[in-house]
Parts: sequence; C-alpha cells; structure tokens
Amino acid sequence: MSEAIGYERVGDIAILAANNPPVNALGHDVRNGLVDGIARAEADGAKAVLIYGEGKTYFAGADIREFGKPPTQPFLPDVCTRIEASPLIVVSALHGTALGGGLEIALGSHFRIAVPTARVGLPEVLIGVMPGAGGTQRLPRLVGVDVAVDVITSGRQIGAKEALAMGVLDRVVEGTPREIGLAYAQELLDSGAERRAISEMPAPEAVDFDALYNMVLQKGRGQIAPALAVRGVQACCELPFEEGMKRERELFMELMASDQRQGMIHAFFSERAVGKLPELKGVAPRNLNAVGVIGGGTMGAGIATAALLSGLSVVMLEMTAEAAEAARGRIESNLGGALKRGKLSQAQFEDLTTKALTLATDYAALDDVDLVIEAVFEDMGVKKQVFTQLDAVCKPGAILASNTSYLDINEIAACTKRPADVIGLHFFSPAHVMKLLEVVVADKTAADVVATGFALGNRLKKTSVRAGVCDGFIGNRILSTYRTCADHMILDGATPYQIDKALTDFGFAMGPYAVADLAGLDIGWAVRKRKRAEGVDPRARDFTYADKLCEDGHFGQKTGTGYYVYQAGKRAGVPNPDVMPLIEADRAAQGLTPRDFSDDEIVRRYMAAMVNEAAKVVGEGIARRPLDVDVTLLYGYGFPRYRGGPLKWADMVGLPGLLSDMQDWAKEDGYFWQPAPLLEELVAEGRTFDDLNKETA
Repeated sequence: MSEAIGYERVGDIAILAANNPPVNALGHDVRNGLVDGIARAEADGAKAVLIYGEGKTYFAGADIREFGKPPTQPFLPDVCTRIEASPLIVVSALHGTALGGGLEIALGSHFRIAVPTARVGLPEVLIGVMPGAGGTQRLPRLVGVDVAVDVITSGRQIGAKEALAMGVLDRVVEGTPREIGLAYAQELLDSGAERRAISEMPAPEAVDFDALYNMVLQKGRGQIAPALAVRGVQACCELPFEEGMKRERELFMELMASDQRQGMIHAFFSERAVGKLPELKGVAPRNLNAVGVIGGGTMGAGIATAALLSGLSVVMLEMTAEAAEAARGRIESNLGGALKRGKLSQAQFEDLTTKALTLATDYAALDDVDLVIEAVFEDMGVKKQVFTQLDAVCKPGAILASNTSYLDINEIAACTKRPADVIGLHFFSPAHVMKLLEVVVADKTAADVVATGFALGNRLKKTSVRAGVCDGFIGNRILSTYRTCADHMILDGATPYQIDKALTDFGFAMGPYAVADLAGLDIGWAVRKRKRAEGVDPRARDFTYADKLCEDGHFGQKTGTGYYVYQAGKRAGVPNPDVMPLIEADRAAQGLTPRDFSDDEIVRRYMAAMVNEAAKVVGEGIARRPLDVDVTLLYGYGFPRYRGGPLKWADMVGLPGLLSDMQDWAKEDGYFWQPAPLLEELVAEGRTFDDLNKETA
C-alpha cells in the first residue's frame, strides 16, 4: 500500500483514508494507493469500502506538481473505472472540496455522502481542458444533460445542499467524514443494498447538441474547452459507456495540445505567483482593524463596501453631511446586493451599516484608523491637500494610501513627514466587485507597508500585483498606449465599432470604446488635458474627436451618450450617429485619406502596441516579471483568460514576427512604434517572456 492511502478494517468495511497533505491531490502515490486498496479489500473479504480524506479535504483535484509532466500509470480514468468495477459496495465520504478528478473519484464510487460544508465541481474548463476521467460520461447519467452541462461548462463549485438536490450526493449529514461514511456504509450493508455503478445507468436522452455547442462557444467568447466538453456529454448520450470514455479522452487530449490550454495554465500559475515577492519574505504586515476612506463616490463607496465585507470597520469621510449620507446610500446599495444574493443576513447588513460604518466630515475622525485610502478627484493639487491633512491627524504608524490611477506616488508622499508610510492602492471600479489591486510602491515606501498592502488585498479577496511608480503604473500605462493605437487606426480609416467588434471577437469582454463609455469619457479627457499641459512630443500624433464628444457633455453611460447611445434598462448601446462626423472632420483637418482595415490587422496592431508597452514596463522594472503584466490585464482589463495575458500571447504567436511587424509600421510612424529594448533583446537571444518568469521564480 502507498503511504498516501491508509488501509484499515472495521468489521466488514475496509477504509481507504487519503493522507497526502495539504489537499490530498491525486498524484501518482494516491492513485496507486487507491487501486491497491480496492484490490486488498477484495482479497481480505470485505463487503464494503469507505474512501475519505484525512485533513481538511477529500481529493481536491489533480496534483499541480505533475502539470506539464508525462502522465504515469495508473491513469486517473483507469482508477475511477477500477473503483466502480469493484464487486464491493464503495462509499465516498466528502468534506472540504471534491473538485475535478476528486469528484470523478466520487462518481466512480457507488454512493456519496458529504458533510454540509463540502463543495463539489468539475472546474477543468478554468484551466483550458475538460473532465477527462469520466466526468462527462457519468455526471449526465446521474443528473441529466442540462444540469451536467451547466456544472461542467461553468466550472463552478457547488455546495453540498445544491449537490444533494441535483442528485450528485445521496446524503448530507453533520459529522466527520469517517464517522458519517462508516455509518452510511454499514447502513447500506444492513439493508442489503446492491452496488450502484453510474456507468451501468441508462444514458440520458440526446438534445440538439450542435445548437448547445454553438451557444456555449458564443457564451465563452471563443473559449473552446466548455464547447468541447459539450461534445463529451453528447458522446455520453449517443455512445456506449466505454466508447464514450474513449471519445472523452480524445477531446481531453485535443485540449491538452491547444494554445488555449497553455494560456489558461499560465494564468492559473501566474495568479498564484503574483503575490510571492522575495523582498517580503519574513516581513510582517502591520495590524489592520480600522480603515478610513476619503471620498464616497462610486470608487470610495466600493472600497468601503469591500472593507466592511472583510470584517474591517470603516470611517467614511466626506466634505459635507449631505455628501456623507449620499455615500452611505451607495454603500448600503452595494451591501444590499450581497443581502439579496444571500451573502449577508439582515442582521449582518444592519451591523455593517450601523456599527461597522462611521460617517464623518472632519479629518479628526481618522485619528485612530490603521490605514486611510483616499479616493478623491484625480488632481495632484487636491491629493496633496488631502495628504497634508492626513499627515497632521493620523496616528504614528498609520498607512496613508492613494487610489490614484495615474499620478506620481512619490510626489504625493513628499508632501508628508512620513513618506515611508505612503503607498498606492489602485482599486478598479466597482471596487467591491473587481478582483485586481495594484499595490504601487514608491521610492521610500517601507517593506512592512508593502506587506500590509498585500495583506489587505488578500483580506479583501483581491489579486494583488506590485507596481512601480510611473504615469499609469502597469495597467493604465499599457492601456493608454493600446488605446492610442486604436485611435490612430480610427484616424487612418477604421471605426470605433469595427475595432470593438474585432476585439470582442478576439475574446475581450468589451471593446475599448465600449469600455471608455463605461468608465466615463471624462477620465480620458482629463488625462489628455494633463499630458498636453505637461508637454506632448511634437512627433506624437494627436486627435480631437474624443475631446469634442466630452466638450458637448457626452461622457458615456453616465450621461446616456458617448461612442454609443444608451437607453434606460439596457446595458448595450447603439452607435452614436454624431461620432463618425467628428472623426471625419478630424481626418480632413489632418489631411488624412482613410483606408480599409481588416479585423486581423486591427487585432495585430492593437495587441502589438499592448505587448510593446508591456515589454517597456517590465524592462524598466515597473512590473517585476512578465506574469505581473499578464495578471494585471487579465483581472483589470478584460483580457481573455484563455490567451494567458498579453505577454503569454506574444510568446505563443512568436516574438520575432511581432518585432518585424513593429519595424515595418515604424516606417510610417517611427515615434509610436519604437520597439521596446527588452523585446529586441529577447528576439536577439531567442528567448521568451516566459523565460524571464522562470528566472525570477
């Protein structure tokens, strides 16, 4: 027997207990131990087998240490088949999580019992593959096509209560997995129950799988794993079980060889690596119990909401009592969404809004908070006034944080007597929903302040990325460049609507002009005015059509009109007929003759601009690693996850070709298309961005 699977007899029941910490991952030793354990139970004359996990969970899934390595026998599908084929009654007792291969082991068992807090799921599509050990063949037989397709194509985790209602579980009982599993197995023996193999159950009725495939493909914006998983479910309905298993494996291996799987595996590991910074090893964060938020608009209210939901008390500072009450209304509206979804009870809602939240109009109310986050107007003069007052009233050791999207944290810190306590915490709107947090480290920011920024992000359930100081940090600096590229293409003949469509077809959640409408066109307008005031290089191409929209009061969704016109109650807009005349006037004023752009050229130029600026960001140390850029764009800017991030995408399409294209385009616009030195260096040395990730691992 493998040490990863313990063996014990209690009466007629053989117990196979997984002991492979921390999450009983289904590595080689576990798989081997399960096969050996079933064989031993049969040889010992046992009448039933109980499978459960020691520690905090049942089998949580595959062993990530084996990712990218050649598989070794026994393969997981064979393990599930061997369990199911046993003449003994096999019971799995679940606690913690049974995900992916873990749930497939449970489905290979004849009966399933769980504690109320257990969760199950088949999340393989989230890493670019699909269930490959019988999930698409057994689950539909158990719960039907509709439920199986929802579970498999969403990759979502399902609580025990819902799983019981679906029919995935047979029983949910309080207790330890060992106790409830033994009792259930004994009950089955005492009642004379027969083994119940899912593979021997009738297949469900077939549906219109072509239509279902197309629907899932469209919903996934081009991600192929959920759609191919539908074909696996189709095989369950149309083929004998063994043939269906073969078809599932073929589809699984097709996905394993795909670029999308590469991209999603990269995203999976990058999001786990992004918060692991060598300089923070052994550095303890400061205590965090109470935070202050200055400014109760959409962003400030979102930050306050996220803090309240994490268990922090919040002092919300506004300039007037009326503004403070308006901020309370926004926070209560945000929390009301959590109440409506069942994430909060009414009592919890009332505690958060009446006890944990304090409204204030005087900076003195912030004298005992551990951290203050300002979310005021994006103007350096305003920021400096705020930080000067914070410096005067906040206690020693309190962290002073700015939510600025672009401005220089070093300049902000310099107006205080405690620059070591100043940091940037750039949230994305709505802050209680968006997962990304840029932790912007200024020149004098103390290490324990950086550690506290990451600890706060973790507490708020954010994915935190370290950024250095520059205009726009990581995300908005890159955004500014690829948006400029899109604006250049518009001057040269493309339309905002063609660009938006080409990029949503590529996999972005929204195109850049729809995003601009959502964020507010006044934000980009303010940045352009600031940069023009600071001085724009005479070689840079400029444009006025976006400014004209703002001058006419069209700021996007919040005014009902921007690049698109929005109707009440409808999220999507229709093209604004006033936009193209403004663009045509801009072209005419610059003496430009428009030309046609293909969707492929739009995507290639847009992505090349993104990659080139990202390479500059990494080369300058604003982002420490390429994966920091990838995670930022994935979580903050709607980059398609199955492409891994812009720098992973660049590696997959080939750096030499991208550099060659930029060099060609530089003949038309040598200022904009200046290749990043890091990109030129990598191409010259035959290396990739991923090589840099490995060097810093």
